[in-house]
Amino acid sequence: MDTAFSSEDLKFQSDVREFISNNYPKELKDSIGTKRKTGKELSRDDLMSWHKILGKHNGWSAPGWPKQYGGAEFTPTQKYIFEQECARAECQYIMPFGVNMVGPVIYTFGNEEQKAKHLPGILSGDVFWCQGYSEPGSGSDLASLKTSAVKEGDYYIVNGQKTWTTLAQHADWIFCLVRTNPEAEKPQQGISFLLIDMKTPGITVRPIKLMDGSHEVNETWFDNVKVPVENLIGQENMGWTYAKFLLAHERSGIAGVARSKKALERIKQIASAEMSYGEPLIQDPAFKSKIANAELELNSLEYTELRTLAKDSAGKGPGPESSLLKIKGTDIQQMVTELAMEAVGYYANPHLGTTLSNEYVGPDYATNLSGSYFNFRKASIYGGSNEIQRNIIAKMVLGL
Repeated sequence: MDTAFSSEDLKFQSDVREFISNNYPKELKDSIGTKRKTGKELSRDDLMSWHKILGKHNGWSAPGWPKQYGGAEFTPTQKYIFEQECARAECQYIMPFGVNMVGPVIYTFGNEEQKAKHLPGILSGDVFWCQGYSEPGSGSDLASLKTSAVKEGDYYIVNGQKTWTTLAQHADWIFCLVRTNPEAEKPQQGISFLLIDMKTPGITVRPIKLMDGSHEVNETWFDNVKVPVENLIGQENMGWTYAKFLLAHERSGIAGVARSKKALERIKQIASAEMSYGEPLIQDPAFKSKIANAELELNSLEYTELRTLAKDSAGKGPGPESSLLKIKGTDIQQMVTELAMEAVGYYANPHLGTTLSNEYVGPDYATNLSGSYFNFRKASIYGGSNEIQRNIIAKMVLGL
């Protein structure tokens, strides 16, 4: 594979860099940076502001969408460049639930009315989506889900519970896997894919407070929720097919190569400032070895991602490669957060705030590193646990 940028690619890179420089709000960067350092939660406006700006510029909020649906339809190289430049500038990332997850499902399997109703709001960032897949006892074994949808006339009556619904407190809509045929021969054959308005009576969102007190995930209850039949994507009982399609796209995006590269740059800067036995930590042979190992792993992942994007651009779509990206991407993300904690040593202790001012003790770059470390423990679980991904690779690649 030729990895050299063409003159057109270099021009595109310059255009992206200039656009970000001219349009990414400084106040947004300052506000989000401060909140992340102090561990404060981002508001819906924080999460969607950059999305809305990109949505007004040639569909850049949806880099991989076809132009016929309002997306930018970037080439694999352009997607790579765009993600690199956004990471380099530390832009707020686009929420994946609409653009990367349900959007492709709607324009691939949905009807024209569903496309017209939902795609514009996803593209513009005016409509916030969340995901209703996991349930208590049905996470990695998603096919065992129990949330039911019984058809009564022009509606499905939905009852059940979803859990770990990330940012559901902000959501306007939720896409759900529901059981429409409890008598199916195989559990996967009785599942359907529904779009549900979160304002529908009978929906209750309850926060799941994490150990640090933050509110990122929720449990979502459905009590006789009436969902119009027109909100069914594709065919009834075919939801497992659409879910696998969505998860392949989600797993590709989880790799997070560009963000990990930026994080490694920051760790090098920290290690150059932190001292170990009278010398900068970056000079310590053991720490240098860990940095080098992370960079090698990340470079390998980057080439795998480029090959996957090239395959996607040829119309073949993501396959088992997305499981490779998911496993290695989340492993590296966790490795990077561990290195950051190690680099600052004692200052990573989350209990170093003073009782009077609640200010952190130590350098600014050490604040809330522990929050990032603990938060990324979940990375190897969401999107299908890494153990499940290894099973997929064993079956689809190795034929075991």
